[in-house]
Amino acid sequence: MKKYLRTTFSPRQYMLSKDFEIYYYDDTHMSKQKNHTHDYYEFYFFLGGEASIEINHSSYDLKPGDMILIPPMVKHHIELKNEELPYQRIVFWITREYCSQLMQLSSDYGYLMQHVSITKQYIYHYDAISFNTIKSKVFQILEEIHFNRFGKEAKISLCINDLLLHVNRTVYEQEHPATPKEELSLYQNLIFFIEGHLEEDLSLERLSTEFFVNKYHIAHVFKENLGMSVHQYITKKRLEQCKDAILSNADIMEASLRCGFSDYSSFYRAFKKEYGMSPKEYKELLARRDMKA
Repeated sequence: MKKYLRTTFSPRQYMLSKDFEIYYYDDTHMSKQKNHTHDYYEFYFFLGGEASIEINHSSYDLKPGDMILIPPMVKHHIELKNEELPYQRIVFWITREYCSQLMQLSSDYGYLMQHVSITKQYIYHYDAISFNTIKSKVFQILEEIHFNRFGKEAKISLCINDLLLHVNRTVYEQEHPATPKEELSLYQNLIFFIEGHLEEDLSLERLSTEFFVNKYHIAHVFKENLGMSVHQYITKKRLEQCKDAILSNADIMEASLRCGFSDYSSFYRAFKKEYGMSPKEYKELLARRDMKA
């Protein structure tokens, strides 16, 4: 990972900033940590090593992909089980005051904090793909902190808010899995949207933004309902639209671009794979049929 973004570990358990602090640590041979509390929220993302965490006298073994949220004044400490292995983690501190400011904008920012406070469930696990999304968001923040670019402070705040909203959303979706009826409705709306926007960008990221749903959930719903990926379905629909355009004697290259293919070569390969002949061969076949008719 990005070594130049690492921070030298400090045992300090108080904040220097009035809003938030975020650190990426990678250490070996750490000194034993004492049980402690602090007056801010601590998000802890475990990246690697062998460790456990004790929270309010209960011990939990950690594995890469774990996110821990420690609320203010909750006793906790880390225990390393193998000091020879690199102990890698991301630590994100955020004050109660800053959380309150965000919750005035939207209560969604505080869902996870409230959930942890009520359920006492401190640990949430992500699969490798979902955890990589979190890491990329963190490293974007650290990049902004590391370099002195125009708009630095504003960009950092935006990225911090985005990270917070992201972890709130992912935990909410873990705790509230969609019902079959909701998934069917999402699937039907996706189909309707795709077929009405074939000429536009239809990446999973775009669909996720349009429908306010995790892109991996969109991929899952699509596969469950149709047995193919979103990309495969979009390609089939674009090819059908191109075939109709060729039937009406449109220029093949213009039709491919108008139907959403970014370049002719990708259209050509997809068309030949789907129909067993090139677009030109298909057009010539139609012409011969028309002459015989």
